[in-house]
Amino acid sequence: MVENCPICLSKREICFKSTILSKYDVSYLYCNNCGLLQTEHPYWLGEAYNSAIADADTGLVARNISISKRVACILFFLFGKNGKYLDIAGGYGMLTRLMRDMGFDFYWFDLYCENILAKRFEASTTDKAFSAITAFEVLEHVYNPTEFIHKSLKDTEASTIIFSTELFNGEPPKPQSWWYYAFESGQHISFYQPRTLKFIADKLSLFFYSYNGLHLFTKKAVNNQVLLEIMTSRWSTILRHYVKRNLISKTVLDNKYIINNFQDQIY
Repeated sequence: MVENCPICLSKREICFKSTILSKYDVSYLYCNNCGLLQTEHPYWLGEAYNSAIADADTGLVARNISISKRVACILFFLFGKNGKYLDIAGGYGMLTRLMRDMGFDFYWFDLYCENILAKRFEASTTDKAFSAITAFEVLEHVYNPTEFIHKSLKDTEASTIIFSTELFNGEPPKPQSWWYYAFESGQHISFYQPRTLKFIADKLSLFFYSYNGLHLFTKKAVNNQVLLEIMTSRWSTILRHYVKRNLISKTVLDNKYIINNFQDQIY
């Protein structure tokens, strides 16, 4: 029996079948109402997450560097330099470290991965009220995205989530024509198009903005969307220099904090 869509509860149809992890024959279900494409219930995830980050994710470092520049501009110009922020699927902690190096009060959280690069700056080390949260390359791993976003914003008391996930338009791409299916890792289970994300935003009474591969769900209306588009484009590399000049890097400050407070644990 085909399960109804977790976003809009509409009936779905089998769009195609493919092999996951080189051994599981899996149906991909499509919702004509909201546009969500999704695997059948992902019973193989325990095996898929033997390693929290897939070996084939060779773009992890470059992606975090690129994202840090664009997020720095968004946070600085839209939310202010004094806000407190959280990466809710922080992986090894690279984005958190990059953002703190730039001068933002950024913290890390991840249920499945070890914090290597941003130790001592976990979400548990600070009050839970955050100005905004980030979740990059996460929604494709989530079976019920509406519930995930609602809970994430509620738990962190944030009004905005900035995230990324590759989108498609119209009919789902053919299995052999879209690398984002990532059949070999088995970790990507949900695939969206712009109207799917708009459906989620409307359901949660949030504004939705999407430019240059970055997406925002927020309670705050962005009046200057041209500026948002510029901040998420290649111009972010230039704008980041202005941002950096107007912030104080936490690289040395964090070093002193760790040495002064955890000296008996770092040697």
